[in-house]
Amino acid sequence: MPGTTDDIPRRLLVIAAHAGDFVWRSGGAIATAVAAGGEARVVALSYGERGESGELWKVAGQTVEAVKEVRHAEATSAAGILGASFDCLDLGDYPLRFGEEVVDRLRDVVLDFAPHVLLTHTERDPFNPDHPVAHAAVVRARLLATGAGVAGAFPTVPPSALFFFEPHQPERCGFLPDTFLDITPVVDRKIAAMAAFASQSYMGTHYAQRAEHRAWHARYANGDASVRHAEAFQRAVPAVVRQL
Repeated sequence: MPGTTDDIPRRLLVIAAHAGDFVWRSGGAIATAVAAGGEARVVALSYGERGESGELWKVAGQTVEAVKEVRHAEATSAAGILGASFDCLDLGDYPLRFGEEVVDRLRDVVLDFAPHVLLTHTERDPFNPDHPVAHAAVVRARLLATGAGVAGAFPTVPPSALFFFEPHQPERCGFLPDTFLDITPVVDRKIAAMAAFASQSYMGTHYAQRAEHRAWHARYANGDASVRHAEAFQRAVPAVVRQL
């Protein structure tokens, strides 16, 4: 069952509001999945061209279309470093607005890829108008793609494990991490991928420090001193296990 078997290559799907979100919050998870023989796919709802590209808007005469081109190149490069594919629906940001047809498109992505693991934003983020919008669409699309886990009148795939990745200010977003992923073996790849986003360079410093901070929490939880870098996630769907 997807989300419960560890001995098969994993398909990891990341759906985020903006083109850069995946690299800060789940770059290590992507690189880890690919290093283990799995497959990773990233879908961004927007390029984050208006509200997530501060360095580019310091350029005189800058345009939205030019920023999109740079962000596409950055995201494609970063995804490639991690071993993932990258697609953007280019829906615009700040604010991110769309109708039910976009939920249908995301449902089709889930149906097509049938991920074992799906990562997205937390339900709340008082510092970002787009992240909660993305969260709601992804959760709804997953439900429409998996049904109730039983046969129905529409095509479905087995339910994926659903995790929320760490927001920029977790304490204000109701983020309660219950899963720490050791990304020590792939941290160099994550750092290189973050460096590809020159348009948002300050985020790299924040999440590099966060990876060391979360590694301390992971070591405290399991006593493994070899964990030097970690990513934190909050599981949204209960795990089904054979033993505790």
